[in-house]
Amino acid sequence: MTNPLLSDWDTPFDLPPFDDITDADFEPAMEAALADARTNVAAIADSPDEPTFANTIEALEEADALLSKVLGVFYNLAGADANETREELQRKFSPQLAAYSSDILLNADLFARIDALWEGREDLDLSDEQARLLMMTRRRFVRAGALLEGEDRDRYRAVMERLAVLGTEFTQNLLADERSWHMELNEADLEGLPDFAIDAARAAGEDKGVGGPVVTLSRSLITPFLASSPKRELRRKAYEAYVSRGANGGKTDNRAIAAEILKLREERAKLLGYESFAAYKLETEMAGTPEAVEDLLNKVWTPARAAALADAEALEAMLHADGHTGPLEPWDWHYYSGKRRQELHDLDEAKVKPYLQLDRMIDAAFGVANRLFGLEFAPLDVTPYHPDVRVWEVTRGGEHVAVFMGDYFARGSKRSGAWCSAMRSQSRLGGDKFPIVTNVCNFAKPEKGKPALLSWDDARTLFHEFGHALHQMLSDVTYESLSGTSVARDFVELPSQLYEHWLEVPEVLGEYATHAQTGEPIPADMLDRLIGASTYDAGFATVEYVASALVDLEFHRGSAPADPMQKQAEVLESIGMPRAIRMRHATPHFAHVFSGDGYSSGYYSYMWSEVMDEDAFAAFKEAGGAFDPKVAKSLEENILSKGGTVEADALYVRFRGKMPEVEALLKGRGLIAAQ
Repeated sequence: MTNPLLSDWDTPFDLPPFDDITDADFEPAMEAALADARTNVAAIADSPDEPTFANTIEALEEADALLSKVLGVFYNLAGADANETREELQRKFSPQLAAYSSDILLNADLFARIDALWEGREDLDLSDEQARLLMMTRRRFVRAGALLEGEDRDRYRAVMERLAVLGTEFTQNLLADERSWHMELNEADLEGLPDFAIDAARAAGEDKGVGGPVVTLSRSLITPFLASSPKRELRRKAYEAYVSRGANGGKTDNRAIAAEILKLREERAKLLGYESFAAYKLETEMAGTPEAVEDLLNKVWTPARAAALADAEALEAMLHADGHTGPLEPWDWHYYSGKRRQELHDLDEAKVKPYLQLDRMIDAAFGVANRLFGLEFAPLDVTPYHPDVRVWEVTRGGEHVAVFMGDYFARGSKRSGAWCSAMRSQSRLGGDKFPIVTNVCNFAKPEKGKPALLSWDDARTLFHEFGHALHQMLSDVTYESLSGTSVARDFVELPSQLYEHWLEVPEVLGEYATHAQTGEPIPADMLDRLIGASTYDAGFATVEYVASALVDLEFHRGSAPADPMQKQAEVLESIGMPRAIRMRHATPHFAHVFSGDGYSSGYYSYMWSEVMDEDAFAAFKEAGGAFDPKVAKSLEENILSKGGTVEADALYVRFRGKMPEVEALLKGRGLIAAQ
């Protein structure tokens, strides 16, 4: 029978035929697609014809089309719906794909053709986008070792293949720890928990095959438990399980893996002539240098730490008032901070959550995109990769724009966190290719027949990931390598973090925040209090994030530490980490940094982008409103549609006129008073 992954797809909008694809199809499809890509690349490298932009650069763009098609399906499923077979295939595919990448990037004949085009670029009559693609292609080869020779070249190849294996192991160990732990609750343990948390715990128990409610390591379940359970010992047990992921000993322990990854990254950078991995990694980012990153983080750390310490004093007083002795502990913070938030802002999450229904928040994200960019969303009757997944066609003016998939609920087969990915990215080379974009979240699934309710943080996450999706869907470029989110890492979070601002626009919540039972809109006074509390606990949130970013930076800017846990402790001590706050991502479960190279030396990028997103939303305010059509058009034309066709800072200046200062971020977080 024909392998469906290798066939033309007779489906709406060329969606993968998930109901025809089995796990047995992936390995033969991978083998065939790799062979096809190798054949195509060899034809380019060995061509007797003089190199041209078309027969070299454009040909490279299309050489791995079949491989991209296969991997676009496989890796989306491996992250969102893993099983033993898919995990085994991941372990098998990782070194194979690393070897394939090295074979291309270290192919001397292929690089010679690219280099010849680069040297003669002034005579090629290239468009701006073509010139950018040529530069980016050559740079990618050089930064991947194309100029290395002999033993250095062989060693570089070995390092990259080993890193690929280690990244996969790190990810799978973390998922195994998350999947294996749960804490059963009896009826007495439900004391103090709001109904939505009890419903989520019962639903999680059903999913785990347990007779009663449980707490799992899903953030959308454990956070409300920590915020509402008066049983301090249970909070401690749940919290310690959450922060010890990847550090429990045995075969899923990630500490040795992290140490080896850091050592190999240092070696990689030294082979390429850089003094550190951070120097290598940041060279192509907006920040440019480790020193620039450190400067930003330190400017934010000082006021954030001061705010967090002041909050900790208030929370510790509440702890003592409850009859407990000793200092405030990390498993106390959410509980007493929630109580304090209710006192200061008269906000009870149990009363707010019914107004934040998942379906209505999806409608809100779609509604904002319609008002800003004219996009329409219509449900598609197709078979998704999992029953929980929902699918929409995205159109504008009656024309197809993209397919959008939403996979919102936590499950044991899904890695933690939230992300946006593309099964197919937008491009025009060889004909229009429309994007297939997926948002994956881990919201607590409700009991059957009950609506899914979100926390404020969940709702922000939904808007955040949809901002990434818009960056993919509104992309309008010729070449896939420059499409959508193919931008500097410290620029990629701008569209996502900027989109979060519309969740706080009163008219958006006024329209879409409706009560799950009564259908009534959120009361005006509650809406005012909710938005007024948007920067509440900013010291805590900023400290836990910046601490993680500083540890990531220090891991990569000098010699690789033999013991990353000791290095982590040293960094935290040197910055005066408040004892009642932990890093958002401790080393053994720091997937951003160790599951791959994506955010290594780059976890700071959320904050670098936040400096811009605060300033970017101010452009709408200055123009008279959050939906100003001229500013929305400029945002799409200068940022969302451009992908990586222009340097990130140039794109931002086109939109805003100049680059912003860090004060925009501090004001947005409420860490300094607005002038």
